[in-house]
Amino acid sequence: MNVPTLSIGLPVYNGERYLAEALEALLAQTYTDFELIISDNASNDATEEICRAYAERDERIRYIRQPVNIGCDPNHHFVTEQARGKYFKWAADDDLYEPELLRRCVEALEAHPEVVLAHAGDAIIDEQGAVVRTMPYELDTANPSPSARLRSMLHVSGGNDDYGVMYTDVLRRVAPYGTGAYGSDRVFVSSMALQGPFHHVPQTLYYRREHPDRASRAPSKRERMAILDPRRTSRLRYPMPRLHTEYIWAFVAAVGRSPLTLRERLRCWGEIAGWLLGRVLPARAGRRLEGSLESAS
Repeated sequence: MNVPTLSIGLPVYNGERYLAEALEALLAQTYTDFELIISDNASNDATEEICRAYAERDERIRYIRQPVNIGCDPNHHFVTEQARGKYFKWAADDDLYEPELLRRCVEALEAHPEVVLAHAGDAIIDEQGAVVRTMPYELDTANPSPSARLRSMLHVSGGNDDYGVMYTDVLRRVAPYGTGAYGSDRVFVSSMALQGPFHHVPQTLYYRREHPDRASRAPSKRERMAILDPRRTSRLRYPMPRLHTEYIWAFVAAVGRSPLTLRERLRCWGEIAGWLLGRVLPARAGRRLEGSLESAS
């Protein structure tokens, strides 16, 4: 069996409403040297039937069904473990993509060997697929300085770089996305940024769909986290102070794991300390800490 250059991991749970559209958009890509790994998180709707039908049509698709719901974050990590390609990309069951997305990102990685991740401009679409707004990209992830890239991740909101195309071996050097921790997506992208700069393709090629069933639309932070990892429903094992502490420590540990000089490592830890002190010191109550942490996630 030929090993594909790019692996696409698509974790899904009860995605019947938009899944076929997402699969069509991926299979219509002009860059075709990829495998599509679908991990079905024990869906109880028509997701399984849709996936099996597409897998029969296209040999690039590998469909795996989890026996139980392992949570969104662990399911994201699972598809990375199955990847065989030099490059890796996550895909969502409700998003859409221009046909040139994969090609432009792979070409960027091949043209810029210092880059570890390539991503494109994105826009928000509604339930019918109409563009609602185009999202600006203001993160300084192309900066050659690791501490500058980390500073941007800590202080500037936005970005969907976790859904870019990245080197699989670099992805596996950082802490797994699937930790179920508070803000794990932001920590993951920051960890990748510490490994090297990103390349931003300015054209809008990626469309994120907003709809009521998105995990981010859950009523409370606890409910959102329970979707990411069911273990996080326990308030006794995972009180919010613990979750916030884990979030901060994840940034500190990411710096420690990164291939940095001692001077740059100290600069990065200094950025974390400055960010945290700047957010916490003005607070007169613990409630302020929670809001300040969310601003960076």
